[in-house]
Amino acid sequence: MRINRILLSSALVVVALVVQVSVLARLQLPGAVPDLLLLTVLGLAFVYGHVSGALIGFGAGLLADLAPPADHAAGRYALVLCVIGYLAGLARPQDGKVRSATGPMVVVVAAAVGSTLLYAGVGALVGDSAARQVGLGGLLFTAAVYDLLLAPFTVPVVMALARRTENDPVTEAQGGGDVSSGWLASGTGLRIGSQRGGLRLRSARSRASRAGRIKGVKRL
Repeated sequence: MRINRILLSSALVVVALVVQVSVLARLQLPGAVPDLLLLTVLGLAFVYGHVSGALIGFGAGLLADLAPPADHAAGRYALVLCVIGYLAGLARPQDGKVRSATGPMVVVVAAAVGSTLLYAGVGALVGDSAARQVGLGGLLFTAAVYDLLLAPFTVPVVMALARRTENDPVTEAQGGGDVSSGWLASGTGLRIGSQRGGLRLRSARSRASRAGRIKGVKRL
């Protein structure tokens, strides 16, 4: 991984973990806890791909396993986020642009459900029956709902930050639009990156048109 990827990913993972432990975990919401760490891994995997997504997921999960008040075996959540990061990276758009929010939101729901099932499955293997006592169905439903509500405010921001550190020539050739512009435009009505490029292009065309008219007058 590039040094800029490592620095940005580390910073985002630490911030997400701190917010999740100190704020989201204390809201005492029914069922699951909104998984900001999972959404951060998804956003980075959407930009960096499956290999980096797996590495970032493993590191983020291991940090969550070791951070208090973790009460489960170390490596359990690291395995979960490693698998989720890898699979999310496979869903990365080939041309680097997300044209609709539908695809990423489906991935968010699938990741929320899949991570809960995988976490419960690994826990069953090591003798942890906490998910069974709480109710697996309720955990799956609330995890999907909470992460789906939190995703539009988290994943596009993470993707935009990750894309801006990449200096991707494909992105520059497309007028400066980043991988999250399609999600933001379709989901929230906002546009980033490509707006400035469009203004510059229109300005250049206007100047060229005025120059052509002036030359035509002089020839006459």
